[in-house]
Amino acid sequence: MSPNRHYSLTLRLALIFALLAFVLLATLGVALYRELERELIMRDDAALIYRIDQLRNLLNDSNTLDLIKTKPELFQNMLGNRESVLSITAPGQTPLLVVNPGNIEVPSVPPVPKNHTLALTDVHHFPGVDGVPFAIVAASIDSGDLGSLQVTTGRLMTERTAVLASYRLSVYILASIAAIFLALVGYLLVHRGLLPLRRLARHARGIGVGNLAERLDSRGTPKELLPMIDSFNTMLERLAKGFTQLGQVSTDMAHELRTPINNLLGETQVALQQSRNVESYQQLLASNVEELERLARMLDNMLFLARTDPASALRQRQELSAADEVERMADYFEGLASDANMHIIAEGAGVIWAEPMLLRRALANLCANAIKYGAPDSDLLIQALPNAEGIHLRVSNQGDTIAAEHLPRLFERFYRVDESRERSAQSNGLGLSIVATIMQLHSGRYSVSSQDGVTCFELFFPQRGH
Repeated sequence: MSPNRHYSLTLRLALIFALLAFVLLATLGVALYRELERELIMRDDAALIYRIDQLRNLLNDSNTLDLIKTKPELFQNMLGNRESVLSITAPGQTPLLVVNPGNIEVPSVPPVPKNHTLALTDVHHFPGVDGVPFAIVAASIDSGDLGSLQVTTGRLMTERTAVLASYRLSVYILASIAAIFLALVGYLLVHRGLLPLRRLARHARGIGVGNLAERLDSRGTPKELLPMIDSFNTMLERLAKGFTQLGQVSTDMAHELRTPINNLLGETQVALQQSRNVESYQQLLASNVEELERLARMLDNMLFLARTDPASALRQRQELSAADEVERMADYFEGLASDANMHIIAEGAGVIWAEPMLLRRALANLCANAIKYGAPDSDLLIQALPNAEGIHLRVSNQGDTIAAEHLPRLFERFYRVDESRERSAQSNGLGLSIVATIMQLHSGRYSVSSQDGVTCFELFFPQRGH
């Protein structure tokens, strides 16, 4: 069987519905059959007991021997068919009367005492012939002049067997017909019930890159499909946002790459137009190296944003000493801060639940940004402040106050507060965007505030288990 073979849900549900219907109807039919069989057995056993009671009365009130000798056909008629057996026997003598037109082999059974009132439990049942059950009962009778006689009567239940067989066949035929009928009805009902699903499928096929803003319509849809529609629409929202962001990144990258590439081309073309001395060529190469370094860092950051795996980051989280991490940052940026005439102050305690490399990259981006835009002869403050929910990491520097309208967009890719600001090889507008991505991977929060000449970037890492 091919693993890629698909089966119709409508057909499977219809077949399951039919199977259940057949099982239920057949079970009901079998239960009724058992009840009918029990009633028929009771009726046949009662008929045998009634016959024994008749013979008791008849043989007690008449000249038994004369009756048996002169009118044996009376007993033959009493049986009424070829499937009945009657035997009257005196103890130790040959049978006085044997009526067995069907030559049925009669098993020996103990007789019921004379004064015992016959009950249904006194009837004995045997398999009989060819699976047809045989019922027999024997009783002792006081006949007067002949003394005690044993009367045995039995019957082969052919009629009952035929009735029950016909009933069984009727049950199976009716159950099968009902199952087929219910299968057809179930198929039509399920097919009709899946119309909203097919409508949603047609609608979904019509959604593409050009119309990601379109959403599946849930009006008139069964409530069982609402979670699927909501999930699908949520997915469309994520895709639309992703395509929008992808388009924006592509536009931003084209814009960001155009400037260094144009600089490289322009300066190189000018240099090739006329001969220059070695010093001029060295200056050109140094300028080109700066632009190439900027391009390399930009591509490295874009690859980081594209390749970061959330699942891997979550699996590699561990408990880190906040004091050690902020001290590590202070030591790492001590030289760069000294060149900018800045002093780094690191303080804090607590535990950070984070992936080590991602945490350090986020802090490094914030520290590099603070040193770049910090005022000379000022302090760069790195703090770790724990609380019951997690730990706050703050990087604060003194410098120009950032206008409030720029703060919400600082973590966007390629966003700059001052577009006219000179772009060095160290600046590509992706540092804070990487910080935002790292915090999203850790289910944390990030924020920035700037007032009275102090700009503070804050990261919040939730504690383990939150």
